[in-house]
Amino acid sequence: MPAAPLHRNRDFLLLQTGLLLSSGGSQITAIAYPLLVLALTGSPAKAGAVAFVRLLGMTVFSLPAGLAADRWSRKRLMIAAHALRALAIGALAVLVVVDQAAYWEIVIVAFVEGGGAAVFAAAHSGAFRAVVSTQQLPSAVAVVTGREAAVRVASPALGGALFGLARALPFVVHALLYAFSTCALLFMRTPFEEEREVDRSPLRRQLAEGFHFLWGHAFLRTCALIFGLVNFIGPGVTLAIVVIGEEQGLTGGQVGLLLSTFGAGVLVGAFLSPFVRRRLPVRGVLVLELWTWVGCGLFVVWPNVYVLVASIIPTALVIPSTDSLVHSFQLAMTPDRLLGRVGSVWTTIALFVAPLGPLVAGLLLDVASERATIALFATVGLALALWGTLSPSIRQAPSLAEISAAGR
Repeated sequence: MPAAPLHRNRDFLLLQTGLLLSSGGSQITAIAYPLLVLALTGSPAKAGAVAFVRLLGMTVFSLPAGLAADRWSRKRLMIAAHALRALAIGALAVLVVVDQAAYWEIVIVAFVEGGGAAVFAAAHSGAFRAVVSTQQLPSAVAVVTGREAAVRVASPALGGALFGLARALPFVVHALLYAFSTCALLFMRTPFEEEREVDRSPLRRQLAEGFHFLWGHAFLRTCALIFGLVNFIGPGVTLAIVVIGEEQGLTGGQVGLLLSTFGAGVLVGAFLSPFVRRRLPVRGVLVLELWTWVGCGLFVVWPNVYVLVASIIPTALVIPSTDSLVHSFQLAMTPDRLLGRVGSVWTTIALFVAPLGPLVAGLLLDVASERATIALFATVGLALALWGTLSPSIRQAPSLAEISAAGR
């Protein structure tokens, strides 16, 4: 039976509280990881490798996680993912406190955390669909994006400040936030999935069903491919900001504050999202975000970390509008029994090259110049912007009305 509206509203708040707490912890340690590696090894390449491994864990476990989310209890999977990540992060905090943290241990914890994030994300899509009606999906996604942006505003600066007080502190806080997030999930009453029969078909066939569904929708397929490659740029530029900021004399807290400005831009963009969606067609919104990534090339002309941060603020402003359209369409069109698998296929495509972003950035910052590093990411942005502009699938993208009214 569908959840009553009152329960849905309450559970939507609980679900998002849990998501925001875990997301906040991830943002805190996203800056703490490279700062810790730089403090222990002084190597930007090794800092990039840790970010690579963290994203690699998400990519490797994404497909199995989607299959699990469509077979087992999504709520239990989300709680188990939190428990595993809390143990890993807590163990790293203890090692840092006793001054026994080794580089390889940081790598292992980052990989485990990435794998747990994949499981949580695969189950979360079904939970989200359970507490939000199809017609409200675009607005709900925009609200969630805005709230996550608010977390991003504070979390990087907080992570840098906590690291400045004690190297272990960001990881202790992250583990505690996982515990609080788990409590929010436990209080939810809405079932995270519809009643379903046990699928006894071979696992290969079950995974293939998710691929076939996504690949059969040209718009979703194209968006997954294009914005998957965009994920190469974002993590790479983020690591570059951390490394370049430190090399230009900024403290960990100052670097975190710079990263927070991107979150502030996303927060403002969430407020602008309804206006943007009313004024522009879907194609216009998607192409607009793609072209904004080219702006990071300004750093090549003026190699200052503040210029680099300012150049990606336009991207932050349009991300909520993009997310509210693309993710709403995916959720609305996907049957509940396939949500985990389709979402994981989408994530796998989206994250296929994402781990390479920070890895390439770290390596280039070690062996080449800062300008050459950012020039590479700006060039990739230009190629993707041209692809999106000329793509027939993007040109024939569904209207906002079609997205809101799409059936399951």
